[in-house]
Amino acid sequence: MNLILNLVEFIIYSILIVFVTKNFLIKVIRQLASALDLESKTVGDISGVATSMPEIISVFFTSLQGMFATGIYNILSSNVINFIQYTISIFKNKNQQLLQNDALKADIIMVIITILIPSLIIILNIEMNIAFVPIFIMLFILFYMINRNTHKLYLPQIKTEEMKEIEKQKKWIKGKKKIIIKDIIYLIIIGIILFSIGELLGNVVRRLSAIFYIPESIIGITLGIITSLPELITFIESQRTSGTENNKVSGVIEATNNLLTSNIINLFVVLTIGIVVTVLI
Repeated sequence: MNLILNLVEFIIYSILIVFVTKNFLIKVIRQLASALDLESKTVGDISGVATSMPEIISVFFTSLQGMFATGIYNILSSNVINFIQYTISIFKNKNQQLLQNDALKADIIMVIITILIPSLIIILNIEMNIAFVPIFIMLFILFYMINRNTHKLYLPQIKTEEMKEIEKQKKWIKGKKKIIIKDIIYLIIIGIILFSIGELLGNVVRRLSAIFYIPESIIGITLGIITSLPELITFIESQRTSGTENNKVSGVIEATNNLLTSNIINLFVVLTIGIVVTVLI
């Protein structure tokens, strides 16, 4: 079986997952949430979860193939690259002075922790088992509460451009049952597409490891690089402001929340999924 062909398939399936997530899943989820008249913060949280779908899909199917280690490297790679992309976007837009806020400092500390934990798991060769699931769930809740409370305490209530756009959408989407039904159908179709691509990706990953002896660490790091693309786009878009101080602050807040949400989901939710799948198969 041709190694080059399998590598091409690996790249194509990975990019397809990112493409479908960024261009279809996130947009449909935001529109559906607006149609259901959810709060702006809730809509933003849902959008943040959606950007982690590539990691969820890739880790789920690699774990099904008995390659849990690939998932850990995927998560570590994604979290590191997310942080690097975020840092570059902050300095590129000359917003580093805004990070002096205590709430954003707390967010950055938690982001660093989401990098240190998988690093220690790999370095110390810690065996993941079902006992870690409740620990990860509690840590996820703790990080979420710290993020919510510090933002309420230290940050002004500023509506981001994304939230303003969502509220505009509510004016013409709200209460339209046909749009809600249509979006639900779209979500089902998108879910089937992502599941199918994920299954193909899992099969290719298994072949690359079993037949061509490519280390799981290399496969996981490569997956992490590819699946981090939605966050890169989000970091850039969130800081495209008109130059007013409020817009600059809201852009940095949005970018930082995207970074933290993505990283804690990757570590505590995606890794939990990988553990459960590995235990069950």
